[in-house]
Formats: sequence, structure tokens, C-alpha cells
Amino acid sequence: MEPDLHHPSWRPTASLEMIRLRAQLLTKIRAYFEQTGVLEVETPVCSSYAATDPAIESFQLACNGPAPRPRYLQTSPEFPMKRLLAAGSGAIYQICKAFRDGESGRQHNPEFTLLEWYRPAFNHRQLMDDVATLVNRILPEPKAVEHLSYSGIFKHHLDIDPHLATKEQLKQCARQHGIVDAKRLDLSSKDGWLDLLLTHCIEPQLGKNRLTFVFDYPASQASLARIRPGSPPLAERFELYMEGMELANGFHELTDAEEQRQRFHQNLEQRRREGLPALPIDQNLLAAMDTGLPDCAGVALGIDRLLMQITRATHIDQVLTFPIARA
Repeated sequence: MEPDLHHPSWRPTASLEMIRLRAQLLTKIRAYFEQTGVLEVETPVCSSYAATDPAIESFQLACNGPAPRPRYLQTSPEFPMKRLLAAGSGAIYQICKAFRDGESGRQHNPEFTLLEWYRPAFNHRQLMDDVATLVNRILPEPKAVEHLSYSGIFKHHLDIDPHLATKEQLKQCARQHGIVDAKRLDLSSKDGWLDLLLTHCIEPQLGKNRLTFVFDYPASQASLARIRPGSPPLAERFELYMEGMELANGFHELTDAEEQRQRFHQNLEQRRREGLPALPIDQNLLAAMDTGLPDCAGVALGIDRLLMQITRATHIDQVLTFPIARA
């Protein structure tokens, strides 16, 4: 049942029972990390730097003071948490608010709650096991776990190899599967067509009564993950799905500072081509990586979406006290 938007705007959209369930969820998360020796940390949500990823838009703030310049609300706590890792923190986690401009809908609110954690000496496969253990401790009933490769889900559901298919073949596949406006779309990259096919044709079928981990993404979608050499090279990255909804995104983290610089500059070049504003690269993160980021794996899990799954809510507003329309 979707929230009744005809109620007075001062009222919360989440029920009091939902608010209690959120509190219980956070208690269980903290208990898990206490038992497994992971330290809770807190980092700033407002920064001089922003995410350069062209697919993500940051909220920009005009700030006065001794050094007046724009500041940005975090899209995730990843960069400052990696600075803590470089400083020797060991395994850490954080429950915090994150902000992404322009993201609003049934599963999105511009302000949302993230759980993010990092495990030194873990790779992405070990972290998938960690995520599954945590989620199954939280769910009312534990679920079976499956691991599917990115290429495997495309071959199974669409009979196409995502690594070898051309942009034109992917466009034709979208048309064949009835994606609205696929004939008129002019996506600039192959990854754009892959994302369209994934979200429209494959994601709704993932995680049916189970936890489904998708791993080994194309190198072009590595984001901040390591790339494993091979034919084709693959990003050591995973996503967790439950009942067709993406819950988590994790990486075997890139630790090479020079490669990270290159990726940031590639992001800025792509932003320029797409007419998006240039954003400041996080020099503090790069300095920390120059000093030495330990081998580690990290993951971000959406608390609001996890609560939706636990309660079978159909709209994110049902699990939020005051979504953007009432904030």
C-alpha cells in the first residue's frame, strides 16, 4: 500500500510501527558488527570535493566563512572512510545519510540512509559471504544465496553475450524485448544499452525468494573496483538483488593511486562530453592512496531498501519519516 499523500504534509509518511522496525534493524546491524569486530565510525557529510561519476549528481552548497567556496553533500561516505583505512583504522562501518540530486521515485529519495563497510584483506567474493551473513541475520527468515556472473544473467535472460555484443546488437535486443522508445533512444555508450537491458529485462527477475549476487562486471563499469586482467578483463565488483531490487554494491577496492587519478580524469572528460558540470577531484583521497590504502573490499547497502524488503513496502516513502516532498 502506497503512502496517502492527501494527509497533511506535516505528518510522517512512515507509520509508527515502521519507525520502530527501522530502529530494530539498526540495532541488529550494530550488534552484527560488534560481534565481528568492525569499528563504527563517523565522517563528514559535507565536503570540498564531489563524486565525479557522470551517472551521479551531487547537491552543491554555497558556503561562506574563512574559505568561501562550494561544498558538496556526500553521495556516499566512501572517500573519507578510505582515508581512515589508509590511516590504519582496520575494519570499519558507518550508518549515515547520503544525497543524490535528481533521484526520486518508488525506490529512490534524494536523501537516503546507507550502511557502508570495509574489510581489510578481503576480496569481493569474501565480502559477498559477509553481506549474505549480515542480511540473513536481519531477515525474518533466512534466504538461500546464489551467485551469478554478469555475463551469465545476460546469456540466460536475453541470449546475448554482454562482453562481445556491439552497441547496435544491444539496441536491437532492446527493441526485440519491447523496451518503450528503444527505437528512438540514442544512448552514447555500450554501457548505456547494457544498463537499459539490465534494469528493464533482467533485474525484475533477480532475487526471487533468495539473495542473488551478480559479479564480474565489464571493466568499463568498474567504478572504484579493481580490474582483473583476462579476455575479457573484468571488474571485481558485485551487486546484491532481492525480489528484483538492488540492495548493495560492492568492490574489491582499487588501491593504485595513479590509476584512481586516471579514472577521475576520465570521469571529468565524460562529464564534459555530456555537458555536465566539472567537479573537484578529491585530493585528500588521492593523498591517502599515495600513502597506502590497504588491500580491502567494501560495500554500500541501502538501509531504506532493505527495510522495504523486510516489510514488503511497495514505495520508499512508506519507510521514511519525511521524504523529500515533506522534508
